Amino acid sequence: MDSRRAVRAFSDEAVPEGVLERVLAAATRAPSSGNLQPWHLYVVTGDPLSELKRRATARALAGDPGDEREYPMHPAGLASPYLDRFNAAAAQRYAALGIERDDPDRPRKIATLNSEAFGAPAVLFCYLDRTMGPGQWADAGMYLQTVMLLLRAEGLHSCPQVMWTMFRETVGQVVGAGDDLVLLCGVSVGYEKDGVPRLRTDRAALSETVTFLGR
Repeated sequence: MDSRRAVRAFSDEAVPEGVLERVLAAATRAPSSGNLQPWHLYVVTGDPLSELKRRATARALAGDPGDEREYPMHPAGLASPYLDRFNAAAAQRYAALGIERDDPDRPRKIATLNSEAFGAPAVLFCYLDRTMGPGQWADAGMYLQTVMLLLRAEGLHSCPQVMWTMFRETVGQVVGAGDDLVLLCGVSVGYEKDGVPRLRTDRAALSETVTFLGR
């Protein structure tokens, strides 16, 4: 758990399909309310991923603002302490990527890095049926966290990317997802690239997020 972090620089070393199958088979034990197991996962590698990156990167470089959002990435009017944490993490993240906050080309640079999946050789796209509610979205989050921890057990890293929802129509065309499914996020998977500064964003103190009763 302590070694899991969002890696934003992957090597081009291929991820063995057998390893991904082993991880995803084990992840089926993740909890879900009523055992609905509401997630639909597409594992994209090789030529299909190259094509997806090509299309998404072309859109990012053209300054495409992206497809109409099907759900907000964050609540409107985000206030303290959440806004403070968001701003601090963003400053740390983009400084590590060499992108200054006042760079006028910052949004396009960020979108381009994301659309290339930070060089990852595999991306997992998690969808849910449109009939599912907040409980099932929470289930999908627990499932993806299970996947990311199991990847660490295999020596692999990951980076969850809600950004892919910006180009959800392009993703849907490549993976063949039907209109009955909504894209939650993509998760880039691979081996960490050598020689790249490692970033771990700060976490709030336990007292800020946990209350003990009965002591």
